[in-house]
Amino acid sequence: MKEYFFYLVLSLIFVHLQAQEVSFIDYNLSNGLHVILHQDNTAPVVTTSVLYHVGSKDEKEDRTGFAHFFEHLLFEGTKNIERGKWFNIVSANGGENNAYTSSDYTYYYEVFPSNNLELGLWLESERMLHPIINKIGVDTQNEVIKEEKKVDEESPYGKVLGVVKDNLFVNHPYKRTVIGETAHLDAAKLEEFLEFNKKYYVPNNAILVVAGDIQIDATKKMIDNYFGPIPKGKVIDRKKIKEKPILETLEATAYDTNIEIPMLVTAYRTPSIKNRDSKVLDMISSYLSDGKSSKLYRKMVDEKKNAIEIGAFNIGQEDYSMYIIYGLPLGDTSLEKITKDFDEEIIKIQEELISLKDYQKLQNMIETNFVNSNSSVEGIANSLAEYYAFYKDTNLINSEIKIYRSISREEIQQVAQKYLKPNQRLVLRYLPESTK
Repeated sequence: MKEYFFYLVLSLIFVHLQAQEVSFIDYNLSNGLHVILHQDNTAPVVTTSVLYHVGSKDEKEDRTGFAHFFEHLLFEGTKNIERGKWFNIVSANGGENNAYTSSDYTYYYEVFPSNNLELGLWLESERMLHPIINKIGVDTQNEVIKEEKKVDEESPYGKVLGVVKDNLFVNHPYKRTVIGETAHLDAAKLEEFLEFNKKYYVPNNAILVVAGDIQIDATKKMIDNYFGPIPKGKVIDRKKIKEKPILETLEATAYDTNIEIPMLVTAYRTPSIKNRDSKVLDMISSYLSDGKSSKLYRKMVDEKKNAIEIGAFNIGQEDYSMYIIYGLPLGDTSLEKITKDFDEEIIKIQEELISLKDYQKLQNMIETNFVNSNSSVEGIANSLAEYYAFYKDTNLINSEIKIYRSISREEIQQVAQKYLKPNQRLVLRYLPESTK
């Protein structure tokens, strides 16, 4: 009877999700720009965004930080936008904008009242067609990046992910930080920045998404007007760099002057975000550490009280992902004890199926996260861009939840057995400098 009720609940959730379906159309311009349009006229708001398929993994080994640098540099100004006026134009017209860079791509977006749709399209077309890249802008943003890097590195545990990446990868550029090395940007010539822009910030390496209060036909005409004339770039040759499997535990120790409490990190190199197993690892992360009732939190923070903070998460990336578990010990708890507690919970997943009750809770959490990520036109725009960039399947915005729903308890067990092995991981002891 309990199992019947469980599957009835799942079926009701599935019906609810069907009502959340996101409609869209997508097509290509002749210059290779991929366009995705989502019409939702319930609120007078529109998001315009452009995803460029360029991240820190596309940089030269001695010129790291370029993609993140361009996230800043391409707000400097254009042929038709005076230097330093970009943000003024956006705010004066009731909008907001931002951008971010990952290892795999760079994403820019604006949110405007829908009567300013054309302004959003003009701004992004200006960024793509008419950027002004000169010594003044490069020097200005170089100082901005240095300050940002300083803040990041001086924040507690701000460098720990970089240490993990540097030890988890040997050859793949994922070993590098997104913000890059200051010396590389200082050494770069203006011609190198111009060449980087010419290579990557072109329509055939970009995805334009317009979501919100729009009319499809009118929006298409504006897109043709603003983006159609932009010349197509050269085809980008992307090299596939493979890593050898990790066959024995990697040990590393690092020190940080900005922390007082040590951190224990275990990290596993896992498959591409495009691999179904990556979604299973997402579920395992939620099971272990999503919320105060999760397994690790309840065990280590509430019951044993040997940790002040724990977390498990799967960082999905295009080539390889990273599965990371971390903990900050409480009091005299040793890092070895933290590791043991991590491993005990992983072994449980590997040796026995999670309970039906936990499975139901996990599915409900996945549903909530999925719905929340698409609860605004801004979130929908971001999802549409990422689904096409990573999977070339925009409709995953509607169908991905079905993949998660199809993941069984048996599959969760099998994936844990396959990837979360002690001999396939990095164990990092991240310690206060005072303990050196």
